Amino acid sequence: MPDSFNEDLIALLPNLRRFALSLCRRSDLADDLVQITAERAFAAKDRFDRSSRLDAWLFRILRNAWIDHARRTTTRGTQVELDDAPDAGIVDGVRDMEAVLMLRKTEAAMAELPDDQREVMMLVCVDELTYKEAAEVIGVPIGTVMSRLARARLALSVKLGIK
Repeated sequence: MPDSFNEDLIALLPNLRRFALSLCRRSDLADDLVQITAERAFAAKDRFDRSSRLDAWLFRILRNAWIDHARRTTTRGTQVELDDAPDAGIVDGVRDMEAVLMLRKTEAAMAELPDDQREVMMLVCVDELTYKEAAEVIGVPIGTVMSRLARARLALSVKLGIK
């Protein structure tokens, strides 16, 4: 007797799609669920009890796939379509490498600054303190912070070839 499993499963595809649509109410997701069901059924074909109904077994597989999807959706978080965020999938290795090299060059240039200028540069530009807060931390007038910062920025721009 020939194996009719494949033909029987194919004949039940419209019923599976109808059931999937009733669960998820989205045709694209229903198609995915039917495909998952077919894949799982073919993978577990040898475990199917031929004395039971194939449609009931397939509906149970589909329902479990739907439950799996629902659980994944609740734990996955917000999804953003790639078309809605076109820059999300773009990786520019050259630009990234240039940024890393510029960062290293900047770190080296900052290391060459006098201590008082480097200290002000770090507090204001990196730690984002206001001039007043930086003056209080260092214990100098605000004008001194401003002049040290101006000299540090000028020295960095020269060392980095920006100016």
